[in-house]
Amino acid sequence: MTGYILQKIGYALLTLVGVVTVIFFLFTILPGDPARMMLGQNESAEQIAVVKKKYGFDKPVGVQYLQYMNDLSPLSFHSTNPDDYTFLSEEKYSATQLFTVGNTTVALKFPYLRESFQKNGKKVSSVIAETLPNTVVLAVSAICIAIFLGILLGIVSVLFKDGWIDKLIQLVSTFGMSVPSFFSAILFAWLFGFVWHTYTGLNMTGSLYEVDDFGEGRYIQWKNIILPAVVLGIRPLAVVSQLMRNSLLEVLNQDYIRTAKAKGLSFFTIIWKHALKNSLNPVVTAISGWFASMLAGAVFVEYIFGWNGLGKEIVDALNTLDLPIIMGAVLVIASLFIIINILVDVIYGWLDPKIRA
Repeated sequence: MTGYILQKIGYALLTLVGVVTVIFFLFTILPGDPARMMLGQNESAEQIAVVKKKYGFDKPVGVQYLQYMNDLSPLSFHSTNPDDYTFLSEEKYSATQLFTVGNTTVALKFPYLRESFQKNGKKVSSVIAETLPNTVVLAVSAICIAIFLGILLGIVSVLFKDGWIDKLIQLVSTFGMSVPSFFSAILFAWLFGFVWHTYTGLNMTGSLYEVDDFGEGRYIQWKNIILPAVVLGIRPLAVVSQLMRNSLLEVLNQDYIRTAKAKGLSFFTIIWKHALKNSLNPVVTAISGWFASMLAGAVFVEYIFGWNGLGKEIVDALNTLDLPIIMGAVLVIASLFIIINILVDVIYGWLDPKIRA
């Protein structure tokens, strides 16, 4: 099992390097001059030159790429020259100096995602730290709804196989998979937050934390999570219910299930103790992919419902061409996607030992 886990970690690191490379060249070469994006079009050539030197934009693209990789690497190398971009300053890096050889300092640090172009030099890591927890709370709530209801509906479909209840669940699942999240978000916000607001008490927009009318403090408003979590969970719920139904029907045709039936066990006992665990393999795989994609797919849902998460921050950064925030957010989402896939592979290998072989 240890070798299996190490192999998956190795693949994940290679994938992460590839993601970082694509992100850097995509957002460095294509958009244009980042110094002008920071200062605007009316700044002088001297001001642009100062910004380019400060952020290393005056270097060749290959050197900028190595500097970017060095910023992200936990073990990094820095110049002892205060005028160099890689100088180990306290305000820039949260690092611990290990040793110095010649003009190079080796340090251990947290990945440095650079600074925002539009937020007065605020660190991207700080922006992500403020918004990512809200997105995680939303994604976890949505996937919990999808898991619970999806598995339950899948089991109910099997219990009433080919009946009207089974056909109704399949119809609703197909409809749920086909409707885009942004359309569902608009529809739910209008219906439950506006038309039926008197009965539901829900708001069309709102985030996890709200400020009171006097501006004296923040408080958690849990009801604001209901609509975005339901909307975000509709599509994975539909997929989970279909996968659970098909997988459970396949398992129920196995020989050991026939043996359990011959022993006189009840249908509920057969499903709960014998069939359910072996039916979860494709469901676990689907859940992992959907949970990771929710972190990226929450962009439109968060924006429509005014949920102050990473997705809404990405939309705002795209509108203002704040490239460091876009790059940092995409990199964080990709990293979470890779970590989740590793965890799912480990769980998958535990559920089915043949996978490890």
